Amino acid sequence: MFENKYIQQRIEKADKLRELGYNPYSNDSKKDTTITKFNNVNSDVHNLEDKRAENRHYIVAGRIKFYRNMGKASFLKIEDESGLLQIYVARDNLPEGFYNEIKKLIEVGDIIEVSGYPFVTQKGELSLHVNELKILTKAISPLPEKYHGIQDKELRYRQRYLDLIMNSEVRKTFHTRSKVISLTRRFFEDKGFLEVETPMMHPIAGGANAKPFTTHHNALGVDRYLRIAPELYLKRCIVGGFEAVFEINRNFRNEGMDATHNPEFTSIEFYWAYKTYRDLINITKEYFEYLFEHLELPTTLPYGDIEINFEDFTEIGLVESLTTIGGVPAESCKDIDSIYAYLKEQNVQVKPNLNLGQLQGELFDEYVEEKLINPTFITDYPVEISPLARRSDDNHEVTERFELFMAGKEIANAFSELNDPLDQLSRFEGQMDAKDAGDDEAHEMDADFVNALSYGMAPTAGQGIGIDRLVMMLTNQHSIRDVLLFPAMKPMHTEIDLHADTE
Repeated sequence: MFENKYIQQRIEKADKLRELGYNPYSNDSKKDTTITKFNNVNSDVHNLEDKRAENRHYIVAGRIKFYRNMGKASFLKIEDESGLLQIYVARDNLPEGFYNEIKKLIEVGDIIEVSGYPFVTQKGELSLHVNELKILTKAISPLPEKYHGIQDKELRYRQRYLDLIMNSEVRKTFHTRSKVISLTRRFFEDKGFLEVETPMMHPIAGGANAKPFTTHHNALGVDRYLRIAPELYLKRCIVGGFEAVFEINRNFRNEGMDATHNPEFTSIEFYWAYKTYRDLINITKEYFEYLFEHLELPTTLPYGDIEINFEDFTEIGLVESLTTIGGVPAESCKDIDSIYAYLKEQNVQVKPNLNLGQLQGELFDEYVEEKLINPTFITDYPVEISPLARRSDDNHEVTERFELFMAGKEIANAFSELNDPLDQLSRFEGQMDAKDAGDDEAHEMDADFVNALSYGMAPTAGQGIGIDRLVMMLTNQHSIRDVLLFPAMKPMHTEIDLHADTE
């Protein structure tokens, strides 16, 4: 594994450090400040007459990103999570003999700790004048060349640790992701929601139409399904008497992968008793306002070649959008035969024997979705593609449901929940008929959930928001893999071979 000659040279340097009495993997750091704090606290050094503050003492630590040895002195730049700092190391400021011993044994990639005082160089750069230096970690693998970084995107995803070392912008993306999750939790807690935890392994694959991952529970002797969605368990909590619950959850869907889909993803789902989907539209707008305020982001953000105006929320019914946004002739949306004829004329292939709601969904996917740039609530979804949503009192062919789209991507799905147990049972039976007809994504029958509804669930509204896609929008990332620290990847041959050796 470590046959590379450059790695061997670094291993030899680590051995040499040990011979000299220096532990190349010591664990006695005394770091007392971050680089950003050092820079902020010492911003006044520029104004001092001699441009130094020898009465101030700091201990900082970080990875060497630049090293220039000039004989009796060296300039280095070290980086911690917060930023980059130049340090000046001179032979005469260190214990006798130390500099000459160490200068050829440290290099870019090593993690060191230095202590000293702030000063400003002749070029005007705030730096640390080093009085003491300690090696904390000897890196035996060399970093990629500084100016080109990691060009191979596959390598960036497979070795995310290396990507994070080399690219501070990548680290910034994941800082934003962490803040979004933290702010999301705080927002809903401040609104009176209770955070709960529901099972990750389900006896029935449910909560959404998707293919599950299957595992086996040895102690119980039964198969289990990794969670597709927490919906049915969260609604059981509402049945039990909680009136506002949420879960920031990891979900798993054994389906295709592309720029916006990963088999493992994060979302928040929340359920709110005595509310309707109209209330969810309002709280969603409040949620985005809260995020932008606390992330200190402008309300218009670039996303590739377009801009998203997060103050411009609009709303339109699904069937109406087919014509007004998608440009599909109204007469081509009204019945099954008309839609099939139109799609055939447009050379769009779809499955045979789809019902009207499914076909309208196909038209939406093909002609409308990618045109929804600013935040748009698409409402009034057909009953046939909304097995868990409540029917509209005004039109029993549609449900009280919306999906929120931006930059041509779905971000959220919400509806007034179906709480009629007989209607729910009928819809599950319809899903089972679809499964028998070959739809392997149809919803399974969940008799216990129907039983729960039979005890009475308060009128409730529920919503899911995709955290991964939301972070993509906020950070101008166009692949979901750029907002997941460790995305799913096809194994390399070496990984496959290693696995085969263990069987």
